[in-house]
Amino acid sequence: MGGKKKLTLKQSEKMQERQAKKQSGTGKGGKSGSGGVEKKVPGVVPPDLRSEKTVGEIKKLKVLTPYVVASRFDLRLSVARDVLEELKQRGVIQYVSGSRNIKIYKPLD
Repeated sequence: MGGKKKLTLKQSEKMQERQAKKQSGTGKGGKSGSGGVEKKVPGVVPPDLRSEKTVGEIKKLKVLTPYVVASRFDLRLSVARDVLEELKQRGVIQYVSGSRNIKIYKPLD
């Protein structure tokens, strides 16, 4: 019953051109492998908590949750939780409510 037919010269040239366009990302279909929005990986390094600018920006927020801090400073959620815990120990923010999954804080005046 046989295997796959061998491509003609013209067909193999077209296939090579398509693969080259796909790798370079200049396809005309709009869907290319590397095109579109580039995903940014959140940072692991927390902001400087001794900085007045950082603490002032945190104090401007009404409610502090790990998600709010992570999105504001472009951090991972685990790092944001650690930042909030450290600020609580320093007396900058106060624990309001929460459960095992989420903790809610508010800035002290």
